[in-house]
Amino acid sequence: MEVELQIADLEQIALQIRRDILKMIYAAGTGHPGASLSAVEIVTALYFREMRIDPANPCMPERDRFILSKGHACPVMYAALARRGYYPVDTIMTLRKINCPLQGHPDMKKTCGVDMTAGSLGNGLSIGVGMALGARLNDWDSRIYVLMGDGELQEGLIWEAAMSAAHFKLSNLVGIVDWNGLQLDGRIEDVMNLNPLSAKWQDFGWHVQEIDGHSLPQILSAFERAKEVTDRPSVILAHTVKGKGVSFMENQVDWHGKTPSFDEMKRAMLELGEDWNG
Repeated sequence: MEVELQIADLEQIALQIRRDILKMIYAAGTGHPGASLSAVEIVTALYFREMRIDPANPCMPERDRFILSKGHACPVMYAALARRGYYPVDTIMTLRKINCPLQGHPDMKKTCGVDMTAGSLGNGLSIGVGMALGARLNDWDSRIYVLMGDGELQEGLIWEAAMSAAHFKLSNLVGIVDWNGLQLDGRIEDVMNLNPLSAKWQDFGWHVQEIDGHSLPQILSAFERAKEVTDRPSVILAHTVKGKGVSFMENQVDWHGKTPSFDEMKRAMLELGEDWNG
């Protein structure tokens, strides 16, 4: 039986995942650091404490499932899968290389541990609805977790899925919104304002929680509270900082999809506690 990791252990894993994200994006020369870094604590909590998964048996039918609907943030998931033991850690350095498993968006047919292929934004929650229904029909005690970007909520398909999930009372479905306030073209409130976001989800029939998306205790507590809800789906609105952990990337829309230079990389890694030299 695995020993349950404590908060201090999870914080160290999150720190390592941040380093991994930067290293793989730098090696690839392309990628999305801002959106990956903002989701680190959420993904760490899922893979290392919350989800019922087994790297030795990745296709276990009754497993919990994770859908990274904001697929461009795949470096955070790739790093978590590697550190969890789904494939060797050095595999992450092949990000976006031809004929390698870790492509610019996750592919369930190429990458061990990926439950759903992601590409076009807005699809993940609908897929999560289907998985949650499937688990119910098979009488599996599985929970389905869907991580969405806040800019992604501007897609109408999200709200169609939200309506159907509430209609079918999918209490085994948990949506998580990485609410960092920025998208490719600027601030969410300037591009297409989502507020009042909590009220919208409530009106669609969901159980809603708002938390600090970088607080592991709050994240884990929110997952536990979601398990107590038995008559509807749950959504966790996680307030985060785009580029979290690297001072010059934080809250900077330019770092949505940008590769650090050598000097920027060295500075970032020092902030993350590693004396990196390439």
